[in-house]
Amino acid sequence: MSDGRVLAYGLLGLPLAFAALPLYVHVPRFYAETAGMELALLGGILLFARLLDAGIDPWLGWLADRVPRPAMLGAALLPFGAGFVALLNPPAGYAAGWLLGSLALTYLGFSAATVAYQAWGADVGPDSALRTRLTAAREGFGLLGVVLAAALPAMLAAELDDGVARLSWVLPPLLLAAALATFGLVRGSAARSPVARPLWPGLRHALAEPAFRRLLVVFAANGIAAALPATLFLFFVADVLQRESASGPLLALYFLAGAASLPGWVRLSARLGRVRAWLASMALAMIAFAGASLVGDGDLVAFGLICLFSGLALGADLALPAAIAADMGRRQAQAGTCFGIWNFVAKANLALAAGLSLPLLAGLGYVPGSGEGLTALTFAYALLPLAFKAVAARLLWRWRHDLEIRS
Repeated sequence: MSDGRVLAYGLLGLPLAFAALPLYVHVPRFYAETAGMELALLGGILLFARLLDAGIDPWLGWLADRVPRPAMLGAALLPFGAGFVALLNPPAGYAAGWLLGSLALTYLGFSAATVAYQAWGADVGPDSALRTRLTAAREGFGLLGVVLAAALPAMLAAELDDGVARLSWVLPPLLLAAALATFGLVRGSAARSPVARPLWPGLRHALAEPAFRRLLVVFAANGIAAALPATLFLFFVADVLQRESASGPLLALYFLAGAASLPGWVRLSARLGRVRAWLASMALAMIAFAGASLVGDGDLVAFGLICLFSGLALGADLALPAAIAADMGRRQAQAGTCFGIWNFVAKANLALAAGLSLPLLAGLGYVPGSGEGLTALTFAYALLPLAFKAVAARLLWRWRHDLEIRS
């Protein structure tokens, strides 16, 4: 497959990731301030919608093995785009019902599109090397989408809430253009799974493979290591560095470094194997976490370097494990089911990170904005992820022969 078609496949990752940042970052504040919702009600709706979103992923993966993947992807884009526009343009009344309905529509379309898109990549790539390139292209465009979504609200309006509302109208033309390019230029298998097992037998079959279970364990430990600092990043920059205004540029540096590193990780994985390249990125991330534990008030340059190096490691985290999962899904002849489980674990990582870190910080005496409990914040932001990353690296090295797949 030519480089142009690899990039065309990856292009659809941009609008999908473009919507992900507002979904997880802007929506809580937007509905609290613009719609005036009570925080308890808002939190309950968000928790219910996100649990529902994670819970349907295995079923969506099963569905992606029973229908042509491109057809499922195309059908999912309409509710995804419509739900996103509705979500960020609530009416004057009935905010709670509007939030729940538009979130459900957006999450359904987003999750169905993501699972089908990932499984289609396993179909399009006939060998491990090409599937790694396709995964890297998808994740690279996804990182660019995140950076674009982070920058645009301030450019579209003077007030953040107005900018977020206007951001919703950017998605439909962006989604249409990317979909036309991807569907028009990418040619590959549109076949469903030749086995087409029922839901529960299909899930049991996927999890019966020891290598896939081991990959999921490494992915979960590594994912929690990444989700913990993601959850606590704004708190750390504001209270430890005392540089809240720098959070936007630091995030942009992190994501741009991740996107820029992807071609290098693909080349390194072709030379050393994906497992060893992934291990190298884990070592780089652990160095960055160790460095983060040493910074303090005003250490902006040092923390910028930490964001740079951890962003470089991010590129491998996004491309290499998902490419290994694509190989396993292809080998099992049920890539959709495998990616349904994969996305469930990824979303569970985010939930576990918040559920683990925030109560722990409260118990250790951290109070945002007060200057109290900063040692606890540094522990949860830097040292706890370092421990999870070390566990992931140890397990990956132990199981390296099972997880290094070449086809």
